Amino acid sequence: CLGDQQSALLGQRCLSRGQAKCTYGTGCFLLYNTGFEKIDSTHGLLTTVAWKLGKTAPVVYALEGSVAVAGAAITWLRDNLEIFEKVQEVENIASREMHTGDVYFVPAFSGLYAPYWQEDARGSIVGITEDTQRGHIIRATLEAICFQTRDILEAMNKDCGIPLSKLQVDGGMTSNNLLMQLQADLSGIPVVRPHMAETTALGAAMAAGSAEGIKVWDLKHLQPTSNDTFSPVVTDEERDNRYIKWKMAVERCMHWDI
Repeated sequence: CLGDQQSALLGQRCLSRGQAKCTYGTGCFLLYNTGFEKIDSTHGLLTTVAWKLGKTAPVVYALEGSVAVAGAAITWLRDNLEIFEKVQEVENIASREMHTGDVYFVPAFSGLYAPYWQEDARGSIVGITEDTQRGHIIRATLEAICFQTRDILEAMNKDCGIPLSKLQVDGGMTSNNLLMQLQADLSGIPVVRPHMAETTALGAAMAAGSAEGIKVWDLKHLQPTSNDTFSPVVTDEERDNRYIKWKMAVERCMHWDI
């Protein structure tokens, strides 16, 4: 059997070592295919089995990292701060601002998951001035999702020594084009969103159809699905400077339960 995230990894055709996917929902869930090598993370990630497709087939391993709050931060802005009425408004409002106004939001409502594992961290919004608008805060929330994803990607690259060339994405939040572009910009790699939305179900079907004794198809020869690709458009200097400030914001939200 396959878990949800393993099925999505397979459904995204991350069949080779050095490929990864991220599922965006209430939280974010990243899996990185490490091939036949079981890597014990030294950078805050979990080691898991990706799949074993048959009794005599080799085990394929993965590294896993989770973000506790992603889409849940958008819901919080709507329900608790009431700065917009419908989630569908988010992309439009955030797109009116070309930047966050140097605002950073760390949505550590229940601590921080990978790669920090800090249960005493608490949420914070820093960099607010009298010029800060709701669009800045909404855009900073989208960027927070991307920065947290980059945190995990950085850990994966360090553990595996194979920098990702692209990130496969799925989940409800991927319909937000601005979020996908921000993810590409802040990670420095293309973000690939398949037109096939149900990648988890697809992965389960792919595994079943390629199982020993069935072999309806060979995974290596399946046709690729159509997709949308978002490529980075910011400079390395801008990307790195923004990431440095994100890390500063994260540091400020640590150790509140004293």
